[in-house]
Amino acid sequence: MRGDYEKRMLRVLEHIHAHPDADLSLDALADVAAMSRFHWHRVFRAMTGETCAQAVRRIRLNRAACWLARDAMPIEEIATKVGYPSVQSFGRAFKAAYGMTPGAFRENGREDHPALMHRNGEPEMYEIVIEPAPARHLAAIAHKGPYIEVGRAFEKAGAIIGARGLFPQVRAMIGVYLDDPGSVPAEDLRSYAGFELASGAELPDGMEVIDLPKGEVARLRFTGPYAELHRGYDHLYGTWLPESGRDPADAPAFEYYHNTPRDVPPAELVTDICLPLKPA
Repeated sequence: MRGDYEKRMLRVLEHIHAHPDADLSLDALADVAAMSRFHWHRVFRAMTGETCAQAVRRIRLNRAACWLARDAMPIEEIATKVGYPSVQSFGRAFKAAYGMTPGAFRENGREDHPALMHRNGEPEMYEIVIEPAPARHLAAIAHKGPYIEVGRAFEKAGAIIGARGLFPQVRAMIGVYLDDPGSVPAEDLRSYAGFELASGAELPDGMEVIDLPKGEVARLRFTGPYAELHRGYDHLYGTWLPESGRDPADAPAFEYYHNTPRDVPPAELVTDICLPLKPA
């Protein structure tokens, strides 16, 4: 029986991610779940910790933030593509979540924007530390496509973990990114949405094990929306690595998430970008 509810949850979350511009009202999502409106609302909130409306708003605005930061699409078009009836309603919702208008968010994301420059005109710097990282074994869901859409895999993985009652055994939430988005087409990028579980926890059906080896990593701590994480990567690979005297290991970069959009506003998200290194 639990498996049936898990399938309904996954079906609804996939529908929201695939159709952000569709009718995503409680009635419409209850139809996708094949359950009555009243009961689906209670089931969804109990299994995810948020209402359907909160989940829809979060997913829509995250998608919008990614487009604003990385795409030249007009704001009016973005508003339509994420399901808002007008640019005004979209602007109000976006500002409530991100603390600034869509236009200001897009301007702030430009790499030459004054907000990203020190007084001496040099690009913003990030603190990077080299530290040991333990071997990790993740229960993960694979994602293929733009990295900005990996949230779809995290939603699915989280739903499975929650449905199995495994959240008390979660030790970390980690994203693993296998390809260079500068050299691989967006539709071919490979990544994993993973949860590190307590030792001895059973791997849930529908998830696979991804092993991260023990070794040193260069860690950059980034505070802010996921849509702007590329700025941290650009500094890590483009500025720090060439000057560090270190070589990257033959292992993928990964992200360690200290919190999630369900816990804090986008501006307060804290993410460690970790680059595995060869021994010095």
